[in-house]
Amino acid sequence: MFILYLPDYQQAAQQLASSLQLDAFVIANNERKTLLAWAEKGELAILCDGQLSLQPLTKPLPHAVAVDWANKSLLWRLQHGGGRSELIAKACGIKKDFLPTIVDATAGFGKDSLLLASLGCSVALLERSPLVAAMLADGWQRAQSEPYLRSILPRMTIHHSDAKAHLLALTVDQRPDVVYLDPMFPDRGNSAKVKKDMQAFHVAVGADDDADALLAPALFAAKKRVVVKRPRHAEHLAGQKPSLIYEGESSRFDVYLRH
Repeated sequence: MFILYLPDYQQAAQQLASSLQLDAFVIANNERKTLLAWAEKGELAILCDGQLSLQPLTKPLPHAVAVDWANKSLLWRLQHGGGRSELIAKACGIKKDFLPTIVDATAGFGKDSLLLASLGCSVALLERSPLVAAMLADGWQRAQSEPYLRSILPRMTIHHSDAKAHLLALTVDQRPDVVYLDPMFPDRGNSAKVKKDMQAFHVAVGADDDADALLAPALFAAKKRVVVKRPRHAEHLAGQKPSLIYEGESSRFDVYLRH
């Protein structure tokens, strides 16, 4: 766990930069926060002020982006949303008597994993970006202060790991029922439809140009199915036609059944 709550913010910033293996950074220290500019990317700032968050420098957002699972809109969705009738739940095969074990191989900021865990599933979150993995760990830690999430969080485990290597290394006993994939789609530039967290995520890690290579390891590891979230009109991952499709207004879930 990264130390983000020390009164000596400069020490915390130095430890965080070392943990993320940043080659160079700039520290601007005052009473409230420490700003680390990721020099090798140039366009990204990492803020350490009681939480780990991102702020693009070229096109600043109104507020820095963090993994915030206790925000009001997300909590409302967990408590009053579609529950098991949501498309992601149907795609993953969640039923009254079946709560699959799930590996979210492209965890990102973890919202889909949190939803699946709230339905009772055990979810392993894989994230290869050390920065985003650190944000997930920080978000998980802070989310424990929200009473509603305390029973959900133990069903989630976070791994800083390359998905392909992780999936191929699983033993028979470790294989999940479902492997869930939501690869980053190419940046749509200035589109107003791109949410601010995705804008920051694009700056931090870019698009998943090797996303097609995830499907084969996912099919190898999954006992029952692989679920791929895609923009509604996007091509199928690796050009492979799915067994089932659950289509929503802006996105769809392609399901590859294992026999």
